[in-house]
Amino acid sequence: MFSLTRHSKSKISNWWWTVDKVNFSITVFLIFIGVMLVLSASPSAAHRDRLVDDFAFVKKQAVFICAGVLLMLGTSMQSMRTIRRLAVFGFLCAFIGVIMTYFVGDSAKGAQRWIKFAGFSLQPSEFIKPVFIVVTAWLLDANKRIEDFPGMAISLVLFVFTAVSVFGQPDLGMTVLITGVWALQMIWAGISGWIISVLFFLGIFLVIGSYFFLAHVRDRIDRFLATENEIGSQIQKSMDAFANGNLLGTGPGEGMVKMSLPDVHTDFIFALAGEECGVWLTSIIVICFGVIVIRAMMLSMKDNNLFQMYAASGLAASLGGQAIVNMFSALKLMPAKGMTLPFISYGGSSMLASCLAMGMLLALTRKNASAEDKDN
Repeated sequence: MFSLTRHSKSKISNWWWTVDKVNFSITVFLIFIGVMLVLSASPSAAHRDRLVDDFAFVKKQAVFICAGVLLMLGTSMQSMRTIRRLAVFGFLCAFIGVIMTYFVGDSAKGAQRWIKFAGFSLQPSEFIKPVFIVVTAWLLDANKRIEDFPGMAISLVLFVFTAVSVFGQPDLGMTVLITGVWALQMIWAGISGWIISVLFFLGIFLVIGSYFFLAHVRDRIDRFLATENEIGSQIQKSMDAFANGNLLGTGPGEGMVKMSLPDVHTDFIFALAGEECGVWLTSIIVICFGVIVIRAMMLSMKDNNLFQMYAASGLAASLGGQAIVNMFSALKLMPAKGMTLPFISYGGSSMLASCLAMGMLLALTRKNASAEDKDN
């Protein structure tokens, strides 16, 4: 008979009593918020895309959520050894997928990041981020444990290949996020300060070069630097949404700016939350991501397992960093990056990749994860 008692030896029972229920519950809560916001945005988004079904987007999102939650649950039950193997396999698949976008990728908004099949679009760069973080953590851990193992050097090579392939799509936002998390992991692993300095200035040079050679990057930066009278319509409408929402919001489904705000169900869903629910909901979203990041980093350090620390803190930083980029873009605190809000924005690739990252994070921060890893 199925049982969730502490003495049960079933895999599900072991998961239930060892998983971090706080971060798991917060993730489910964020997914619920996302469903409500996508439901509200679906009719206006469907109208702009000339779809017959006003609720086509929320119906698709329901499918993505079911698949994502199953992926998160299944991944969170795995051991550290399985997570490492999954990350290596996932990295190879995602890297091949990114390369394929150069040949069979679907172009949109000046970027070639998607592969279309069976009526769905897949963005491989979304998946390469979490698996690259775990692979890097494994290499850095091995660098400490195994004498003469060039873990840092291999990590550097993988980073260069990953960053160049993602940047070439072009996807500057994802490249910057991957670079930031990788640099954080390398700092924790004890990389020399001068190497980080060199990489930092190379990053600055890359951003400056992108402004002059990539038209869509230049357009977004120009819009960000524009005066209030010259500001781009998309950013202006996002700011109007927050202004309309004020403290308490206009009410669920009552937002008006969403009717004319492009990407309101994806890149600018935070603006929709601000308009319809006001400061209280946007504050809750910020707090939720903050709790996920801080709690995951604290749990990752409790067992003095370097792989656990590098991987879990890196995954947490990537989820928090992506959330910051999305929210700051909507608030005109940084140029728009075309980056989704994890667990909340519409999109199959975003939902599945976010759930994969959280599943690995929950697996790595389970109470007995480090002990099981030593037994293996």
